[in-house]
Amino acid sequence: MRVVWLDGSADAVAALDAAVASALDGGEAVLPLNAADPSAPALLAGMAPDTPAEPGTAVVIATSGSTGAPKGVLLSPSALTASARATHDRLGGPGHWLLATPAHYIGGLQVLVRARLAGTRPAYLVGDGFRPDDFAAAAAPVLAASGPTYTALVPTQLVRLLDDGGAGLEAARAFDAIVLGAAATSPKLRTRAAEAGVRIMPAYGMSETASGCVYDGVPLDGVHVQLDADDRIRISGEVLAHGYRLAPELTAESFADGWFRTSDRGRIHADGRVEVLGRADDVINTGGVKVSAAAVERVLGGQPGVRDACVVGLPDPEWGEAVVALVVTEGVADSSGLRAAVRAELGPAATPKRLEFAAELPLRGPGKIDRGAVRALLAT
Repeated sequence: MRVVWLDGSADAVAALDAAVASALDGGEAVLPLNAADPSAPALLAGMAPDTPAEPGTAVVIATSGSTGAPKGVLLSPSALTASARATHDRLGGPGHWLLATPAHYIGGLQVLVRARLAGTRPAYLVGDGFRPDDFAAAAAPVLAASGPTYTALVPTQLVRLLDDGGAGLEAARAFDAIVLGAAATSPKLRTRAAEAGVRIMPAYGMSETASGCVYDGVPLDGVHVQLDADDRIRISGEVLAHGYRLAPELTAESFADGWFRTSDRGRIHADGRVEVLGRADDVINTGGVKVSAAAVERVLGGQPGVRDACVVGLPDPEWGEAVVALVVTEGVADSSGLRAAVRAELGPAATPKRLEFAAELPLRGPGKIDRGAVRALLAT
């Protein structure tokens, strides 16, 4: 198995691009890792790089998951290319891509696969951090090409482009579509993007589905979604991974009869649209009432002046678990007004017993809130 270390340089991304192309053609499986990630050595050790990859594997995506236990998602050439083709079909045909998210995550790596299948050369946004002017400069050669133009971002990046309002936003407006994944797209962000003339395509998926597999609530062609008895989302289709690296028991638990059982709860509407309600383990049992953390976050995030919110359950001697929120606001913070809004829409049980404010939420991975870090912060 070939390990490719990504260090923030264009040369490293180009090396990964070439390695992935070879793997798609039946060559050695690729394991991309972030050289700056403190957990990378543990991830590498957990992947046993000197052991041959499982048959049919093109790419191994290493992830620590929500538990912190290293695991490697096994993706075949057919899963990666099925996802890329279905994405192009949904967006408007093969086109030119800008890689603007880390390539060791599936969302970034799929940009390389999509460009490869389209026969185009992707542009790279590299370096540390995300700056709108750098985004505009990296996008320029893509936007100058003939044919459809695409990129993939996380919501945090889009917010920065909208807030900046300069060359980065102008570049964002010029893309035919921006796939928005890794974290939920709030209604407020949808509205801001539409008002700014930015064409976004919110996507739901994960490493186990070779990136986004439900676009704006509609499964990609060839992807099927069902709900278990407990409303847990199950997914099937050619985009599925074929298991976890050197973890047969975990593979058997998560992949069965051609279906992958996610950690998310959902709802399927009469028109077939899929609504993701949040992680199954984010339900807070407070005083015997089950409260969805995601529902409280949606209410808080919809209030004027609120940029982001994370809701968790903390041990409480009276309630068992208390609903507690960490909120990022613009300007004046009104905790009583925010709590009243939650009470009015979701009832008293869902109303945060405590509400704290922060300049930003801790993140894990590309735009995903680190709930463990939020829980630890609020507990102290």
